[in-house]
Amino acid sequence: MKFGSSILVAGIALFNAVRGDAVPWERLNKNDSMLLVLDLQVGLYQVARDWDATLYRENILAHAELGKLFNLPVVMTTSAETGPNGPLPKEILEMYPDAPLIKRQGEVDAWDNAKFREAIKATGKKQIIIAGITTDVCTAFLALSLRAEGYSVFANIEASGTYSELVRDTANSRMQQAGVQLVSMFSIVCDLMRDWRNTPGAKEVLPYLDRYLPVYGFIARGHAAAIDNGTLIDGEAGLI
Repeated sequence: MKFGSSILVAGIALFNAVRGDAVPWERLNKNDSMLLVLDLQVGLYQVARDWDATLYRENILAHAELGKLFNLPVVMTTSAETGPNGPLPKEILEMYPDAPLIKRQGEVDAWDNAKFREAIKATGKKQIIIAGITTDVCTAFLALSLRAEGYSVFANIEASGTYSELVRDTANSRMQQAGVQLVSMFSIVCDLMRDWRNTPGAKEVLPYLDRYLPVYGFIARGHAAAIDNGTLIDGEAGLI
């Protein structure tokens, strides 16, 4: 019985050692990161049914603007955009008129496209922030391919979308088991920024959050309004 228990304990330890999500925490480094805009196309947008449509539009624009906020190299790619998938939103294209845009004609996994691989390698970065439509195909296939090539992958869970919550959760679990880090937009911003006193810091980041994460932006607005008014009403003084 003791022998069987030892085998079980050893098996659990081995399992935990090889689990993708058991790797030490790796922080995003803005000097070694790049942003990937993956198949966030106007036609495919209709497939993202796991998000409120209005919120999701803001999410994909927030993802794209991370490159401008932190001066990251940006690579964009589309899948069969002359068909029903359509182009990238004009707002994203206008953000990066000079960034590489790889228009794949058939490859489902973007890593299968030689020009795309060259564009990624040309950045010289090892940390890749990714989001795409759909989560289970475009995002997951590429994220797994990048992990196999030794890249660190940070999947922005708020900017990928698919046709059901079950499919989304299954895809996220699959990626996580391969060591892909599942992160929120706010997490990405704070990790790249590191310190509100940095540049980019509060001056640059708060307007971005006010635009794309108003629950935080309005904290800043409330504080600014209180300082500007400079008064307390009855009962407030005892709360601070």
